Amino acid sequence: MTTLIKGGLVIGPTGAHHADVLVDGETIAALYAPGRGPSDVETIDATGKYVIPGAIDAHTHMQLPFGGTEASDTFDTGTRAAAIGGTTTIIDFAVQRYGEVVHDSLAAWHAKADGNCHIDYAFHMILGGVDDESLKAMDRLVTDEGISSFKLFMAYPGVFYSDDGQILRAMQKARANGSMIMMHAENGPAIDVLVQQALQRGETDPVFHGLTRPQELEAEATSRAIWLAAVASDCPLYIVHLSASKALEQVKAARDLGRNVFAETCPQYLYLTLEDQLGAPGFEGAKWVCSTPLRSGKESHRADLWQGLRTNDLSVVSTDHCPFCMKDQKELGLGDFSKIPNGIGGVEHRVDLLYQGVVDGKLSLARWVETIATTPARMFGLYPKKGVIAPGSDADIVIYDPHARTRISVETHHMNMDHSAWEGWEIDGGVDTVLSRGTVVARGGTYTGRAGHGRFVKRGLSDYLL
Repeated sequence: MTTLIKGGLVIGPTGAHHADVLVDGETIAALYAPGRGPSDVETIDATGKYVIPGAIDAHTHMQLPFGGTEASDTFDTGTRAAAIGGTTTIIDFAVQRYGEVVHDSLAAWHAKADGNCHIDYAFHMILGGVDDESLKAMDRLVTDEGISSFKLFMAYPGVFYSDDGQILRAMQKARANGSMIMMHAENGPAIDVLVQQALQRGETDPVFHGLTRPQELEAEATSRAIWLAAVASDCPLYIVHLSASKALEQVKAARDLGRNVFAETCPQYLYLTLEDQLGAPGFEGAKWVCSTPLRSGKESHRADLWQGLRTNDLSVVSTDHCPFCMKDQKELGLGDFSKIPNGIGGVEHRVDLLYQGVVDGKLSLARWVETIATTPARMFGLYPKKGVIAPGSDADIVIYDPHARTRISVETHHMNMDHSAWEGWEIDGGVDTVLSRGTVVARGGTYTGRAGHGRFVKRGLSDYLL
């Protein structure tokens, strides 16, 4: 099927220009000067609207077992919600726990996703146990499986935690095979001491989740990861869900030295605060328990993160989508904040929330597209198949209406959650039409796709490595 998207303003990382986009089957065939495209094809009128590459969420956790329960979005419900919100590719995390065989763990995630996804998907690999066998598996995943990034944890002792020696060995392997180490950078053993001390004092409300994970312990772990990567011959390092000013300072200093150090942040850290959300009365704050935690609105974190996005010290905005319902899930932590499952749902809202940053004068249109689409594609080996509107690229396209207004609510969202972390928020813009590999999967907030349309995408190496 051939379709011409006409009249829109095409936005890419280099800027904006008026062009008509010809889609032939699953790929973009050509870009034409306005009005110069073929007239004998089906058309989509994008007049007065932006035409952008489909967004890529490089950090999601569908069906993740955590804290005695499992993330409430399946690959079915989560990717459907993502599509409606303008995200056409996710990179989820397959999980290897200590004692498990890496390839068996990967197979389990393929089984969860296969035939259930509404949009394309890829995987990172979480290494919960770094040993000789998992290190060998890293090479095989890069060469054979299209998985070129591996996540380690400096937090959660007894669950996912890797010590410095294990981290160094994994970094050395990544340096050798060209892959990326993704790091959850918090000092887990120190956090555990603060958690136990708070509980002994009777401090059990959700706000203490944030107060026992101070920014200093994020900054210390970020710095330690950066220097371990230096010992591993400047291993490529990507800090996930960076939330705090002091951690950002560590990344900036490394990047100023020309190091292979990158970082992402998430919408919750750009907008929400410890006082207003995590510190909500009673148990309400459990809705916003995530790690790293929301930071104080009395400090400069949010302004610093927005500046980091403008200067490229923060390269990507992902969601860390890991949703849990309040009933029977977040409620596991009633009377003990340390038992609240960590995670916020947002895969449906990232495109809108970052566009609000454009409206508010915090980002340019080009930088909006870079942070939600083009840079994730280049960072994680999907470019130019994904992340750009260009001939030969997949026809993953979002038509975005800057004149629309979007209200976020549990009553209207499509994620499998009984609440919204963004209840009542209104965005000055809205997703109009979404194409995934040339197929219209959402139009005007109505879903028109199908489960099984999404395919697994093997990834190459990052475009950004020195």
